[in-house]
Amino acid sequence: MVKEKRIQAFHELGKFLASDDATIQALLASVSVKNAWYTPQFVQQQFEALASSLQVEKLTAWLKDYPEGESDKKVGLVLAGNLPLVGFHDILCVLITGFKAQIKTSSDDAGLTSFVLHKLIEIEPDFAKQIDLVDKLSDYDLVIATGSNNSARYFEHYFGKKPHIIRKNRNSVAVISGQESQEELTQLGHDIFDYFGLGCRSVSKVYIPADYDIHPFFEALESFSWIKDHLKYNNNYDFNKSIYLINKNAHFDNGFLLLKEDASLASPLAVVHFERYTDLKAVEQQLDAQEAEIQCVTSQLPLAIQVPLFPFGASQAPALDDYADRVNTLDFLRNNQ
Repeated sequence: MVKEKRIQAFHELGKFLASDDATIQALLASVSVKNAWYTPQFVQQQFEALASSLQVEKLTAWLKDYPEGESDKKVGLVLAGNLPLVGFHDILCVLITGFKAQIKTSSDDAGLTSFVLHKLIEIEPDFAKQIDLVDKLSDYDLVIATGSNNSARYFEHYFGKKPHIIRKNRNSVAVISGQESQEELTQLGHDIFDYFGLGCRSVSKVYIPADYDIHPFFEALESFSWIKDHLKYNNNYDFNKSIYLINKNAHFDNGFLLLKEDASLASPLAVVHFERYTDLKAVEQQLDAQEAEIQCVTSQLPLAIQVPLFPFGASQAPALDDYADRVNTLDFLRNNQ
């Protein structure tokens, strides 16, 4: 199958994901029964984000330097399940470059990956020869595995002798100048609350000026108050609030989000850590020093940092070349053909 044919097939898949096809509507109505975090709103949001990327022009530009042809090599993919279709980009990279994919989905996947891949094969039957959904990887040539810091140690031991990409936990942060409009801060709310804050691109910490007033920040987030109606999210909010109250930990609370001053990048669910600053240059240096732990930064400021920088509201919709952990998956595949 030539590159153009693969590109066209993924383009057609994107059009399907953006449609109101009856099978998609049925899926949206049922998927949260299998995984309560996969709400219809967020599954559809992911479908639309993928459809935006799966356009012929974007795919062609992304692949312009990648050689034509196919590979007989098999890439083992171990996918995470914290977000709907969070491993789709890895699948796309492998299939669109002509490799075979042996895919182990997360137990949290709720059948989304299978649904999408079956549609891809329906669009282009030749993909059936490249796709194998398995319970355990075997006879693979390369590996791309995503998980927690704990599972990454297992991955290193189990897959270390093969060419591999192994991803661990990362977090994302925001830097507030204090001059943002309410609309800009509301956009930051998407970086915090989209997908319930479960992704590596979800903002778990904010840097704020030393004299910053928290109240306008909370006011701008009020439109996200619906999140407290989600049982699992609200259970986490209630639990963390109780812990802070019992331990007398100082914090801010708006009824559905807790803000706690803390140097740690990683925060519990329904909590965002914050750190006050007086010198923006020191913040930039701190972000670069923690580069290996940060997925991306969101800010309206033109920060001079090595970590990828997004405007508020854009962290959860990466482009095709916004590679996780800044490891170029296409280069990895090309170097191991």
